[in-house]
Amino acid sequence: MQKSISSIITFLFFTLSFAQTKYGNPEVDPIQIQKDYSSWWTYQSKNIMLSRDFVALDTLSGEIPKEAFLDQLANSNYIPIRLQSDDAIYYYKLFKINPNSDTSIKATINQEAFDAYKNFKMENTPFPKFSFKDLNGNLVSNETMKGKIIVIKCWYIHCAACIKEFPDVNKLAEKYKDRKDILFVSLAEDTPEQLKTFLARKPLSYSVIPNMKIYMNETLQLNAFPTHFIINKEGLIVKVLNNYKSLEEALEKESKL
Repeated sequence: MQKSISSIITFLFFTLSFAQTKYGNPEVDPIQIQKDYSSWWTYQSKNIMLSRDFVALDTLSGEIPKEAFLDQLANSNYIPIRLQSDDAIYYYKLFKINPNSDTSIKATINQEAFDAYKNFKMENTPFPKFSFKDLNGNLVSNETMKGKIIVIKCWYIHCAACIKEFPDVNKLAEKYKDRKDILFVSLAEDTPEQLKTFLARKPLSYSVIPNMKIYMNETLQLNAFPTHFIINKEGLIVKVLNNYKSLEEALEKESKL
């Protein structure tokens, strides 16, 4: 019996060691990071982007579909932690939420994962039909954008996070300005008059389409702003993203295809 127990312990140690060696250790202590909401959010907001491409791992370091990973984050008691890695691949692993941690951590993770899951389900589906005119009177539609990569930013004037990323998205548009096969379009809730006044102070290097509140709420069913779409040359949604960093990474990848 003693020999059997010893063998089992050796086997478990080997298995766990292999899993840790294959994927690397957590880049932060999963328990310490939950000591308070501020500590957790500082890590989460800077290091975990659920919209990016990553290898999803369960609590035992087994690979699972991204859809299952997001579903568990949205509906169960887990936090995602990135594992250390020598390659350029992102490895996110599920860790149990400490029962004594701030309940706001679980609530925030559930909401973020719910949004990410909803966005993920839109990937590889056709972008909904539309035909609108931008502030300069140019027609923007599925037909006029056919055969091009389209970057769409959804926003409104009073969205602080939307405005904060203006300098970054303007640099992104500048970076790809010579790529005639990449177009930058924005859908805004506000009226033409409101937008012209606002953009005179804070320019946006995108084609801006006004009065899009109903389209974004009812057709796209957005519940978070800003939201970015990348649409491929076949008119399919490649990515739905809620932050600039993920957008930059995804567009870099799509532009090389």
